[in-house]
Amino acid sequence: MMTIWVDADACPVAIKEILFRAAERTRTDTILVANQPMRTPNGRYVRSLQVSSGFDVADDEIVRRAEAGDLIITSDIPLAAEVIEKDCLVLSPRGEWLDKSNVRQRLNIRDFMDTMRASGAHTGGPPPLGQADKQAFANKLDTYLARTK
Repeated sequence: MMTIWVDADACPVAIKEILFRAAERTRTDTILVANQPMRTPNGRYVRSLQVSSGFDVADDEIVRRAEAGDLIITSDIPLAAEVIEKDCLVLSPRGEWLDKSNVRQRLNIRDFMDTMRASGAHTGGPPPLGQADKQAFANKLDTYLARTK
């Protein structure tokens, strides 16, 4: 049975709400992993897992527990690369699928931007999550869940 694992510390509230509704509607176990308490709705299919604080502790827990065929919700490219190696699927909160064909390129871009920031360049962050991003995420999640259920 597939589980949805959510890298919840940085996941936008609007995306969590979409996940909550989808989990209950499709009866899909969904686990939010974070290093702080997470509020989840009363329901049978959504729960949270609090891990100790520390760099990448939540990511490491997702990697440890995820199994082939699970869906991982994250915008963390190194986490995505690790779970893709375990044959998990990755959907970003912006509705982008990450897989073996594109995750290495995204990892290279991320590493390049880290190098630029370390040298003092102001690269800015990603734009705020917009309505089109939320809709893209919801559409791709719904399509995937309909196909797998």
